[in-house]
Amino acid sequence: MPMRQLCLASLAFAFAVTSAGADVYPSRRVTVIVPYPAGGTQDVLARILTETLKAALGQPVIVENIAGGGGRIGTGRIARAAPDGYTVGLGNLVNHVLDGAVSALPYDLLNDFEPVALLADSPQWIVARNSLPPKNLNELIAWLRVNQGKASQAIYSSGGVGHLCGLAMQKSTGLAWQFVPYRGTGPAMQDLLSGQFDLLCATPAGLLAMVRSGQIKAYAVTADTRIAFAPEIPTVDEAGLPGVHISLWFALWAPKGTPQAVIARLNSVIMAALAEPALRARFADLGLEIPPAARQKPESLRAYQQAEVEKWWPIIKAANIKGE
Repeated sequence: MPMRQLCLASLAFAFAVTSAGADVYPSRRVTVIVPYPAGGTQDVLARILTETLKAALGQPVIVENIAGGGGRIGTGRIARAAPDGYTVGLGNLVNHVLDGAVSALPYDLLNDFEPVALLADSPQWIVARNSLPPKNLNELIAWLRVNQGKASQAIYSSGGVGHLCGLAMQKSTGLAWQFVPYRGTGPAMQDLLSGQFDLLCATPAGLLAMVRSGQIKAYAVTADTRIAFAPEIPTVDEAGLPGVHISLWFALWAPKGTPQAVIARLNSVIMAALAEPALRARFADLGLEIPPAARQKPESLRAYQQAEVEKWWPIIKAANIKGE
């Protein structure tokens, strides 16, 4: 073979080998950023998921906690990461929807991230102090009408999920009551048990035992279906507030520009993981429900995020809520 042809053949072979190697994903460690401290629900969820992903991807998958700014610092790190699939992030309704209405962010929630998969839903429970007279949600609405302006609801943060739950209830009923801010779940739960305020919207993790023991009352779950691990709690649609749906959902995101082949690979292994009975049971222990497979797809997550923005931003702005 002439020298020129030999050189061209060698270059072609080298290019083919390089291209084939580049197509193999992943070929090294994958980092999942959690924009909160270790130990919370989002962190535990991430660690359960990464245990399964390690085996499926054949590479180390680690969780990196980047706390601060109510989740905005870690979320910003995800937006600025290289779009190669080796740094992805776990986000939620707050990070990827609500923050955009209450704060000026250095990234665009709708355009600076690639959706990978919706992982879990955690609808709110509308609960109350045990001594509150109403026995069901319709009676609660009637009681709130009589006690308009006097009733109180605890919230963990201005513009947070519990706050929005209360605002949605107010919008649906045309009634008003006071919001009492708390610095965290612990102090609020202590005061709920001692009857210091009337209402609370919260995720069901940690509430079920108190509801079943009669320490607090649960009126409804803010979803269109009952929760599998607590089927005795009616939905808002069944109980008298149709359409007041809010869930603290969790999803995986990648930086904008991440190749679609990488997104598809990640989505495929995540969907397989979410179908495993052992993982589903561990999520249920956290008070999390896994959405149907059709909602786990990247395109479904993108549409869901857009719908949530259109639903909640007007409510937040009408209430003139600003970031803390």
